[in-house]
Amino acid sequence: MIRVLLADDHVLVREGLRALLSREADIQVVAEAGDGREALQLAREARPDVAALDLSMPLLNGLEAARQIAVWERGPHIILLTVHAEDRYVLEALRAGVRGYVLKKQAAADLVRAIREVSGGGVYLSPGISSTVVEAIRSPRSVPEEPLTAREREVLQLVAEGKTTKEIAVLLGVSVKTADAHRTRLMQKLDIHDVASLTRYAIRQGMIQP
Repeated sequence: MIRVLLADDHVLVREGLRALLSREADIQVVAEAGDGREALQLAREARPDVAALDLSMPLLNGLEAARQIAVWERGPHIILLTVHAEDRYVLEALRAGVRGYVLKKQAAADLVRAIREVSGGGVYLSPGISSTVVEAIRSPRSVPEEPLTAREREVLQLVAEGKTTKEIAVLLGVSVKTADAHRTRLMQKLDIHDVASLTRYAIRQGMIQP
């Protein structure tokens, strides 16, 4: 039996995916999460074989959650569910340790195959993005290096979602002074010095939905 964690902030999407997977005799949904931080907690508690994470989740997006899970010893294999087929998203996901990349518009057809493939140690890409990855690898253009640390990316998303420095400190389990220092550093690195511009940057990076 393949044990699966589903993480998506839209309840109807999760219900649809759970109904889809319930028809498969060899797949069991053992946990569901509505945001990236809850997904991390449930991944530790439920110990699924596969974690299917939506890219655009509140508090912690799917890519950042994937980066954290990827360094765990015996963590679940990760599938990213997303609307983005652009090469930079696909390559960032693969570099983050994602084993499956499924386009949401094809999830009904692709998710079951992706779960079986990655649970066996393979890699699954939705057919619509396979050529994108090949072209990106062949291209002389390289994916730009990420300027921010993992913690700064977490803070960026929370700032863009409208969280105060105090709220960010509580969510991250750090002092207000530390949270403010992270916020200051990311603004300096990006040369962006107001929340509205940070929010636009986060949207362009796929961290949050417009």
